[in-house]
This record gives sequence, C-alpha cells and structure tokens, in this order.
Amino acid sequence: MPRLECFFDCSSPWTYLAFEGVVPLAERLGVDITWRPFLVGGVFNSVNPSVYESRERPVPVKARYYAKDLKDWARYRGLAIGQPPVFPVNSVKVMRGAFLAEREGLLVPYARRVFEAYWGDLLDISQDEVITPLLADVGLDASAFYDWIGRPEAKQALRENTDELIARGGFGSPTFYIDTDDMYFGNDRLPLIERALQERTES
Repeated sequence: MPRLECFFDCSSPWTYLAFEGVVPLAERLGVDITWRPFLVGGVFNSVNPSVYESRERPVPVKARYYAKDLKDWARYRGLAIGQPPVFPVNSVKVMRGAFLAEREGLLVPYARRVFEAYWGDLLDISQDEVITPLLADVGLDASAFYDWIGRPEAKQALRENTDELIARGGFGSPTFYIDTDDMYFGNDRLPLIERALQERTES
C-alpha cells in the first residue's frame, strides 16, 4: 500500500479545500494518510519570502482572479470560506495541538473544526477564548491541550516537521508526498495524487 503524507497548516484556505478533498479520496482508495502538522510561516521565512512580497504589492488582475478561484473551489467543495479579519493568523497553538489530537485519534475532526472556525466563522484561532470551545466540540480536554502546547516536545515536533518539509523541497501548504519522494503541492493536485495512488495500488 502506498504511503500518503500531508503536510498542512490550518491557516491556509487552499489547505482547507485540500483537506476536505483528500480525506474522502483516501477513504475511497483505502489509503491511510500520515498527517504532518507544520508552521507555514516558518517555511515562507526560510524558502518562500515571495509570498510576503505578493501580499504587500499584489497584482490587481491576479488578485481578482485569486478571489474568484477561491470562491469557485469553495462552492465546488461545499465549504464556507470567507475573509478572516485577522490574516495571516498565528496558528502555532492550534498546529502544536494537532499532535495531541492525532494521539487521541481526533486529528480529522480537530483539524476540520479549526478550519471551520477560521475560514467559516472568521474567528481568530490564535486566541485561547476561541480555541477552548473548539476543543469541547471535538472531545479534547482543554487542560491537557494547553499543558501539551506549552511543552518543549510540542514545540520541537512542530519545528521538526517544518524543517523536514523544507529539507524535502516543500515551500507551502498543503504539500503531499507519495512514498516519501513524490511531491505534490496544492489543492488542485488532488486528481494527480489520486491517479498516482491508483497506479501504485494496481501494480
């Protein structure tokens, strides 16, 4: 069975779209997803600073199409994706928390709820008063969550995934790998991922 990894950060709308596409895709093909939470800002700072430049000096025609493209994809996936008043957002707490959610077998509902809160409800997911109700929604203990995200091992886990993505040639979120070295970037690569997985499972 091929190995599918997904490096993701909930602060990206395209990752939200990809998340809701890859989960049913993997279920349909009987492939497990290895979830790899990371901090996309760390990647941008290291290898992709052009993201910040494009935000500061956007190309008007490209920005208009970007907005249309995002709306089209959101409609296609059946998702509500708005414009959060806090963007970009500091996602470090929720992404450290993703490791705990995975350990508790709650990664998918946890990530989905964080995506919904930020992109659908337009809430600031860096704030404890926003995070705490989300934890209750998915059955995570709040005291355990806040204890975990303050631990050195939580910080190290997120840093290691971020550094690993950079070392493996990644530059943003979402980034997928099939069998370690076959890399795909972005929501719109899911058809290619599906084809590659099918070829491997049929061979």
